[in-house]
Amino acid sequence: MLQSLITLSDQDIEVVITAVRQWCTKNHCEIDSNEGRRALTLAIDLVQNSARDRLLQNLTERLGPWSGQMDAETSGLANQQCVPPSG
Repeated sequence: MLQSLITLSDQDIEVVITAVRQWCTKNHCEIDSNEGRRALTLAIDLVQNSARDRLLQNLTERLGPWSGQMDAETSGLANQQCVPPSG
């Protein structure tokens, strides 16, 4: 993943990091969680394939909400990195 990131321009790195942070905030995940790393990998791939314009929207469409959220809520196993919102 890091090798792919260093091949991007500074502007593209900024776009990727901003979009992934926004996606993680929206989905209540840390950027260094499994889901955050998954979003980062996908964002790098999307930018490398010229999908910069709607990166956050593309991430949301492809990743959807945090996939483990429902399982964690129902089993009571939500960890501290990705805690589903209350209410």
